[in-house]
Amino acid sequence: MPPVPVPAEIDAFLAEPNPAVVATVSPSGTPHTAATWYDWEDGRVFLNMDEGRLRLHYMRQNPAVALTALGAGSWYEQVTLLGRIVSFEDDPDLAGIDRLAIRYDGKPFGNRDAVRVNAWMQPERWTSWPLPR
Repeated sequence: MPPVPVPAEIDAFLAEPNPAVVATVSPSGTPHTAATWYDWEDGRVFLNMDEGRLRLHYMRQNPAVALTALGAGSWYEQVTLLGRIVSFEDDPDLAGIDRLAIRYDGKPFGNRDAVRVNAWMQPERWTSWPLPR
């Protein structure tokens, strides 16, 4: 797996609102995966979760994560990033989840009573298939 930064083709792919799966590690060492929305900014991954999500709990205990983005037109087109969560921020005004909801659904997040948390992933390595490596 090559180190970051990713080449221009991969950067452009990650800039699209692709379906994605995030993987975390539980305290027992077993993997935990969940479908997720993400955004790509300046070589980092932006995530947002409800404060009660298990993946958020696991990220706080062990910041090692992976994100796989799947091509919207073909799941065989994919990019996987391995890295670490480098920061968490409360999202009291829901700006983070609105950012993702507008990216994926075209409108702000519906549940205005939600308690949300932003997380930033710093990728360290990446791989893709069949995009240029």
